[in-house]
Amino acid sequence: MKVLIVGGGGREHAIIWKLKQSKRIDKIYCAPGNGGIASLAECVDIKAEDIEKLVDFAINEKIDLTVVGPEVPLSMGLADAFEEKGLRCFGPKKAAAEIESSKVFSKYLMKKYGIPTASYMEFSDPQKARDYIETLSFPTVIKADGLAAGKGVIIAQSLTEAIEAVHSIMEEKTFSDAGDRIIIEEFMEGPEVSVLAFVDGKTVKPMVSARDHKRIFDDDMGLNTGGMGTISPAPYYTAEMEKICMEEIFVPTIDAMNKEGRTFKGVVFFGLMLTKDGPKVVEYNCRFGDPETQVVLQRLKTDLVDIMDAVIDGTLSNINIEWDESAASCIVIASGGYPGSYEKGKVITGLDNMPSDVVVFHSGTKLQDGQIKTDGGRVLGVTAKGADYSVSSKKVYEVIDNISFEGMHYRKDIGVKKY
Repeated sequence: MKVLIVGGGGREHAIIWKLKQSKRIDKIYCAPGNGGIASLAECVDIKAEDIEKLVDFAINEKIDLTVVGPEVPLSMGLADAFEEKGLRCFGPKKAAAEIESSKVFSKYLMKKYGIPTASYMEFSDPQKARDYIETLSFPTVIKADGLAAGKGVIIAQSLTEAIEAVHSIMEEKTFSDAGDRIIIEEFMEGPEVSVLAFVDGKTVKPMVSARDHKRIFDDDMGLNTGGMGTISPAPYYTAEMEKICMEEIFVPTIDAMNKEGRTFKGVVFFGLMLTKDGPKVVEYNCRFGDPETQVVLQRLKTDLVDIMDAVIDGTLSNINIEWDESAASCIVIASGGYPGSYEKGKVITGLDNMPSDVVVFHSGTKLQDGQIKTDGGRVLGVTAKGADYSVSSKKVYEVIDNISFEGMHYRKDIGVKKY
C-alpha cells in the first residue's frame, strides 16, 4: 500500500520510522518532510496546510492511507476534505479537532460533562481580564484560546506578570488571532503526565504514558516550549492511576464529544496533572504529541498500520495492542534562542555512524548541498530505549556529545534527575 504522511517534524519522522517497519507498506510519501525524513520517505513539496494540493496528490498517486501529524491542517478540515473524496485519512474532522484548536471549547466540554480540570474564566475583552486578575492570588495560568505551537500558555507569578501576559496575548497579538480570547485558570500543582490514546469514536485504547519537559532550561526553568524532551513511562502514573483516568477522564471525554455531535477518530492527547485531589486535565491535543510520539512509538510492538485501519473502520475494540516493557527517553536539541528568535542554516555534524539502539528523529532540519542543516527551533530528537529511563537517557546523552552545530542547546537533566 501507499501511505502519505502530512507534516515535517520529529513526530512525523517517528511515525514514518514506525510505519516503515510494517510489511504492508510499499511506498511512503511525506509532505513536506525534512532532512532526516528524506532518508525514509519521498518528500513532496506541499505544505501541510495546503489541503487542496494534498487532496489532489492523494488522488493522483492513489494513496491508500493518509496520516496527519500537525494540528493546524486538522483544525482547517483536512480530514473532512479527504473523506469527501473517499480517501482514507487518519485524524479527526474539523469539529472534533476543536478539542485542541479552542481552549474555550475544551474547557466548556469539561465543565459541562464533569471532567476534572482547573477552574477558569474566559475573556474576549482585555480590560475585563485585567479587572478579574486584580481579584486573584498567584501564580495563575493565562492561555491563548487558539493554536500557538505549544507556546500559548503563560504561568504568571505576580500581578505584574499577569497584566503583561494579557497585554502581550490580546493586544500585542503575540500569538496572532489565537489570542482574541483567553482563558485564565487556577494554577494546579503535581506531577504532569502525557497519555496519548487511540480512539475510533467508541473505543479508547491508551498508549503507554510519557512525561514531557516543557521548560527550556534544566530544573524546569525558563520559558515554555513545544517540549524539550520526554521519558516513558511517566513517574507516578501507576496502574491504579490509569484506571481512575480511564473512568473519570478518557472515556467520559469521548462520550462527551459524541454527545456534542463531534465524534472523534484518531489520537487524543491527554495532558494531565496528578494533583492532591486526583488527576485533572491540563489540555487536550487532537493528534500525536511531539516529542511524546518519539518515545511512545519506540515502545509499540503492534503494527501501526493495523491500528490506524482499525481506528478508521471503527473496529479498535477487536485489536490487541502490545507494548515493550523497556523505558525510553528522547532529548530535544534546539537552536540557540529558541523558543524566541533563532538563526537557521547551521551545519549539523556528528549524525553518522549512530549506535544501532539510538534513533535520531529530525524535527527542524533540511538537506541542502549534501549537508544536514538546521531549519527550525527544535532541531533533533535523540531517542533510545533501556531497562529504565536513567539507562535510556544515558545512551542518548552519550550520543549527543558527538553532535554539534553552532548555538545548539539542550537540557541535561531529562531522565537523570529525581522525579
